[in-house]
Amino acid sequence: MTDPIKRAGIILGILLAAVAAFFTVSIAAPQAAKAQEGKPHWILELKDGVVDIELRPDLAPGHVKRVIELTEKGFYNGIVFHRVIDGFMAQGGDPTGTGMGGSDLPDLAAEFTNAEHFTRGVVAAARSSDPNSANSQFFIMFADAPHLDGQYTIWGKVVSGMEFVDKIKKGAGDQPVQDPDKIISAKIEYK
Repeated sequence: MTDPIKRAGIILGILLAAVAAFFTVSIAAPQAAKAQEGKPHWILELKDGVVDIELRPDLAPGHVKRVIELTEKGFYNGIVFHRVIDGFMAQGGDPTGTGMGGSDLPDLAAEFTNAEHFTRGVVAAARSSDPNSANSQFFIMFADAPHLDGQYTIWGKVVSGMEFVDKIKKGAGDQPVQDPDKIISAKIEYK
């Protein structure tokens, strides 16, 4: 073989590898893009069944981003519902199970809205008396609570599985739940 033939073979090999890589990326990229088409949903597996919560980045983009980020890290897997008040709400998202903890990420600024109201199935960020202290804790409403409107950040709503939320073990009044129920697993899906 002469040198020009070897060079042509090498160049042809490089071109074929580049074409193969291009087609591989072209085929895989639409699949990755398709995985995030539609609205984000937070899927919680509870002891009694699966709860589908549609996330609302249109209302609270920072809070939704946080929930997605923590969920993708596995943060919510095994987290308990430490405060559950019959006829009011179920609160979780604290890795200590005491209501005093959160993730190691910085607290979030409030994203209050009047576009959505505190009705049955609404999911919102729990916080301290400081409006800008939400972190990883959340609560799911068992019933309407209009007195909360404009006071807490709403970032989702249960679209299926509310009957399983209703079965979360309750505390005695406003007392912590003894042997609380937990989130078995949490994941994000786009629908």
